[in-house]
Amino acid sequence: MPAFQLIIGNKNYSSWSLRPWLLLRKLSVSFEETQVLLQTEDFKQQVMRFSPVGKVPVLLDGDLAIWDSLAIAEYLAEQFPQAWPRDVAARAFARSISAEMHSGFMSLRSQMPMNCRATGREVTGNEALAQDIERIQAIWTECRLRYGESGPWLFGEFTIADAMFAPVVFRFNTYGVDCQGFAAEYMQTVLHDADVQAWLHAAQQEQATIMSYEIGLTAQ
Repeated sequence: MPAFQLIIGNKNYSSWSLRPWLLLRKLSVSFEETQVLLQTEDFKQQVMRFSPVGKVPVLLDGDLAIWDSLAIAEYLAEQFPQAWPRDVAARAFARSISAEMHSGFMSLRSQMPMNCRATGREVTGNEALAQDIERIQAIWTECRLRYGESGPWLFGEFTIADAMFAPVVFRFNTYGVDCQGFAAEYMQTVLHDADVQAWLHAAQQEQATIMSYEIGLTAQ
């Protein structure tokens, strides 16, 4: 029986759920997946069976519950050090951009909600959104230039930083953000990854629709 249990929301919409799910897959860690749909009437009460905050994701390790994607990632990194880059400087940079993703980019979150199965959506956006998009592409480009020699991920090999930015790749794909250079290459790396594709396939099978996430419908 798997040692870990991961509580997640809708795969189509829950960006925070994707992050630890993808990290566990990349670490080749066996885990049991439990889904609580976001639109469930008693969603918070159901999730509070696993954590006191009533939000997904939650990682259960026996009797221990860890909530918040970045906290889960750090917990896993204690057991699987390869979750962060080996080099001290690269690891510090990876932690910095992961924390930046965790706490920032509010315009991107609000104006471009994750909607994996949708394509061809368009949003007008504003200057704050444009700045978020520009900053994210700058991060990807800097990572690939400085640390990407050993592989196609931000730090060569897959790390927590890639898990943190994977939902952004889905967002850029859904809303047709035009990336260039290293950022465009990184987009393709993520989108064509087998584990990312497995998440996307499951998201496409979901029937639930949450209209607040269905942004840009008039453009179709």
